Amino acid sequence: MTDLLAGLNPEQLRAVTWPDKSALVLAGAGSGKTRVLTTRIAWLLSTGQTSPSGVLAVTFTNKAAREMQTRLATMVPVNVRTMWIGTFHGLCNRFLRSHYRDAGLPQTFQILDSADQQAAIKRLLKSLELSDEKFPPRAVQSFINGSKEAGLRADKLPPALNPYEAKLVELYATYDAQCRREGVVDFAELLLRSYELLSANQALRQHYCSRFRHILVDEFQDTNRLQYAWLKLLAGDGGSLFAVGDDDQSIYAFRGAEVGNMRSLLNDFSVSEPVRLEQNYRSMGNILNAANALIEQNDGRLGKNLWTDAGEGEKIRLFEAYSDGEEAEFISDEVRSLKRDGFNLSDMAILYRSNAQSRLLEHVLVNAQIPYRIYGGLRFFERQEVKHALAYLRLIANPEDDNALLRVINVPARGIGARTVEGLQAVSREQGVTLWQAACASGGGRTAAKLGEFVLLVERMRERGRELPLAEAVSLAIDDSGLRAMYEQDKKEGEERLANLDELINAAAGFMPDEPAQALTEFLSAASLEAGEHQAEAGSDALQLMTVHAAKGLEFDAVFVSGLEEGLFPHENSMNDGKGLQEERRLMYVAITRARQRLYLSNAQSRMLHGQSRYPIRSRFVDEIPAELTHDLSAKVKATAKTNASTNASWRAVPKVGRVAADNSQGFRIGQSVEHAKFGSGVVINAEGGGEDVRLQINFAEHGVKWLDLRYAKLSAG
Repeated sequence: MTDLLAGLNPEQLRAVTWPDKSALVLAGAGSGKTRVLTTRIAWLLSTGQTSPSGVLAVTFTNKAAREMQTRLATMVPVNVRTMWIGTFHGLCNRFLRSHYRDAGLPQTFQILDSADQQAAIKRLLKSLELSDEKFPPRAVQSFINGSKEAGLRADKLPPALNPYEAKLVELYATYDAQCRREGVVDFAELLLRSYELLSANQALRQHYCSRFRHILVDEFQDTNRLQYAWLKLLAGDGGSLFAVGDDDQSIYAFRGAEVGNMRSLLNDFSVSEPVRLEQNYRSMGNILNAANALIEQNDGRLGKNLWTDAGEGEKIRLFEAYSDGEEAEFISDEVRSLKRDGFNLSDMAILYRSNAQSRLLEHVLVNAQIPYRIYGGLRFFERQEVKHALAYLRLIANPEDDNALLRVINVPARGIGARTVEGLQAVSREQGVTLWQAACASGGGRTAAKLGEFVLLVERMRERGRELPLAEAVSLAIDDSGLRAMYEQDKKEGEERLANLDELINAAAGFMPDEPAQALTEFLSAASLEAGEHQAEAGSDALQLMTVHAAKGLEFDAVFVSGLEEGLFPHENSMNDGKGLQEERRLMYVAITRARQRLYLSNAQSRMLHGQSRYPIRSRFVDEIPAELTHDLSAKVKATAKTNASTNASWRAVPKVGRVAADNSQGFRIGQSVEHAKFGSGVVINAEGGGEDVRLQINFAEHGVKWLDLRYAKLSAG
């Protein structure tokens, strides 16, 4: 026991050994919350206060759940695989698999990821002859998911305010009926169906309330209304809810997160005062002091103040550029300087509020030959070839899955065109059957023969796949479907796609199902649940670029927060909304607390964004940081640039917006129309240099933004 608690600071120890009652742990950034949560579980098990089957631990990512299981396995001698540790979606999937009959689901029900759900909505709109323009599938999807996350079925929604909203409600009901007919559920449905079943079935609810005497939740600030209601149901009257979170890092309101759930927990579970984890083990003192000063501007906080015994460290570096181009060049030069000082590129990150900001940064980094990666590229389970293979596997598990059938009915091409599919869908609608049933009863003729061949293919794969180990069944689906042969003929991308298919087989080989007889169904569920999580691409030492939202949970030795301008960060949509502005400030707090040693905050006086020139003022968030914590590099950098203007130095003075570039004998000005022999008409949006060394940045109507050297460009006034 002593070893288990060794190294905990006083507040961590207080949280870990909290009595058998509910608690709210306010865990600041870098305060060791994962250790506290995991050690709490290990302590409960080691002291005999509960058994492994009495613990329910909820995380927000599958990665976090796996890490918790791995840590626990080294701390206590129990089989952690028997414990209920997972995401809300994963745990609800497990619950519904155990009680599928009570939930009104087939045993082999499949999960629609976000893309599958959107495809199902598109199919529904087409069947009802509704325009995608009038009812954008994403908007319909958002309405359905938002309603479900509020715990409301279509018939429980408040009266529609207008005909458009009434149609959305109707679409929600029709979509629900379609999913029930096909035996599929989307992510939001997993939670809502679980909640409804627990609410309606008192005996089942009592069983789980008695079983899970200790419910622990990570990232509690990110829970939505339905998730909190589900937790309250499971906790019952006598259960203990141990929630760990940070109201200052609640940045997902756009996903339905309710930061107010933290205050609700204090009232609903009679928690008198939160446990505050304020000692930070990540960042230097000046960085933490800046974060504290910033977040103090928000109202309604539960309150905490981060501190460290690691020392104050270096001051926060500020830089105000004339243009977004100069800002990008500044960051590039600082990255090279840090690299020379011994920092690894992979330990540095450039953060931005909007993905649109990355283009210019990438352009400058490419020119500077600095390797970089965009964090959170296309995820494995969302890649085309993997989705195709999974669709075949879904048909093997459940041929009534219309989304899966539509995805691969003509992949690889087998002569089943759009008209044939539309005919099949018409039969499905008229007779109230699935597409698979319609295909099986397609009758005679050439079209029917093609459908018959597809039906036989799937039936053969189903028959053979049932008898094979999971990895062999996956390999069978890839080979027999023709996917492997199709990609072998693809000279451009085939090698990479085949490698991904082989990796899918590897994933199946390493998959450990809870019920071997349901291995394929469990594997498909796991694949759907994995889709939607950020995964940084593997590779050599490279600078990290990402949005601030993507950076949550990460940390770096040096962090650059770029684009700190009013309208950009804070975002223009939030500037006149009190709650929205507070969330933007929390987002800035997250950005600051990603940094361990060095923090750079930069802005530009002029910026091209979404094809438009903007002339913003510096973000209020920079001004909310005490001046004594910062060091402004702007004057120093620009003085160096002026001194070295005639050399090949990295820095060159950039004229202010609207001024003529220094000694520019040709007289081009910002905003002037120009003509180029190759690129056509354009507008000057920036200029830099002096004497004979002048470059103009021009936004060409047909060729986009380019930098041109006036010594060679041969421009004329437009």
